[in-house]
Formats: sequence, C-alpha cells, structure tokens
Amino acid sequence: MDLQLSGRVAIVTGASKGIGLAVTRTLLAEGARVVAVSRKSAPELEALAGDLVHVPADLMDPEAPGQIVGRAVAEFGGLDILVNNAGGPPPGVALPRFGFLTPTDEDWRTMFEFNLFSVVRAVRAAVPAMLARGGGSIVNVSSGSARMPAPMNVDYNAAKAGLNTLTKALSEEFAPQGIRVNTVSPGPVRTAWWTESGGAADIIAAQAGTDRDTVITQVAPEMMKLSTGRLVEPQEVADVVALLSSPRSASTTGADLAVDGGFLKQV
Repeated sequence: MDLQLSGRVAIVTGASKGIGLAVTRTLLAEGARVVAVSRKSAPELEALAGDLVHVPADLMDPEAPGQIVGRAVAEFGGLDILVNNAGGPPPGVALPRFGFLTPTDEDWRTMFEFNLFSVVRAVRAAVPAMLARGGGSIVNVSSGSARMPAPMNVDYNAAKAGLNTLTKALSEEFAPQGIRVNTVSPGPVRTAWWTESGGAADIIAAQAGTDRDTVITQVAPEMMKLSTGRLVEPQEVADVVALLSSPRSASTTGADLAVDGGFLKQV
C-alpha cells in the first residue's frame, strides 16, 4: 500500500534507537524526508539511506523544539509530520520504580518534563509550520500504562495519561485546520529500556531472582499478561506510526491505537 509519504517532511524525536529508529527507517523507506532528533547519533541511524538530517538536541531544553522545527523548515522547506517518540526514563533514570512513595518531587518534575512538557513545546513549535503547509499529522507515542495504572512507575504513568488527554484536546482544536493528532500506545517493547545493562529486565530480574533473558522471554510477558506471550518489536509500532502519519489515515484523529501484545484488556 502506498502511504503517500513521498516528499513529505517529518520530525522524529528519540530517533537514534528503538521505536524512533524504526520509525525513521520506515518513513525514509516510504520516501519521506526526515529530521531525526536525538542527543547523539548512532551507527544504525547514520547507516540509513535517504533524505535524512540528524539534529542533536536535548528535549529537556525549552528552546530545543523551536530550533528543531526551524531546522526542518530550513533544510526541507516545511513540516508535515511530527512524531513525538522521545520519552520513557529521563536521562540518568532507571525504571521500573516500585511504589508511590519512591519518586521524589524532583523525580516527578523530571518525568513530566521529559514525557509531557517536551511534547507540549514540540507541538507548539510545529503547529504554525504545519498550518503554513495546509495541515499535517502529529503522532504522540504514549504507553498502555497510561490506561492501566499500577503502583509501579506512578510518575511515568501519570505523565503519559496527561499526554493522552493533551492529544485529545489538540485533535479537537486543530482537525478543522487540517492537523490530525493521534497517540500510539505500545506495551512493553524490546528496546534498550528493557535490554541494556541496568535496564528494566535487570531490575525485575533482581526482584524475581532470575536473569535478564528469562525476564524478557517469560517473566515480563506473564507479569504483564501479554496475550501474544512476547514483547512487542519496535517495527510493529513503527508501522502503525507510519500509517497514522499518512494521508491514508485522513479521517483518523483523536485516536489511541494500542500496539501492546494484548496488554490493555479494557473495552
């Protein structure tokens, strides 16, 4: 299926690994021109072919989103797609954290800064550029945990719930002006968050008295009641992001699409 993305200009945050890298690769393969945003580049990102510009940026910096959008306009003449993928544990933070009393006020501030306020600023910067092109698509990467809160990662879950609410409000305001806004809510995805040393798999392994590989292949899918019995692959999320970015999804706005292996059970 032709997603009609050829020549369209996209910004993808958190683009150097995991879901962001998969989204960047997919959009390039569909003919889009991509501004890939991350703190630093990676060999996998540099190896991608196509109209790709890497912008090193720290999204905790309030000035960064405006600079990124300015770079997209300068390099490619405008902006059609914004994928707010950067999120998860802020720099220097390891998740999961257990219990409401564990995160401090500073933990809460940092979590909201990275997972919600950075998106607010990115959208604020992107909307005028999209309106100048007659519309566009914004895809916010949220989490199934926003709709299934638990006494683990409480601050993260609350920030992502806020992101879902923000998305609904944005979709209502800007759909008449041609800008669609949707969320994609992954479940646990096989990314560095889980697999790297000191990541979620290691933390859960220490709690469960097992090893990292067993957590990834067995403990986590069972603990999170994944119907598929496995973690989600980044490409599976990227495919849905690409579809929502496409004009083929012209009547989809304000939606929250779960790509979670059956994690979310509610109707």
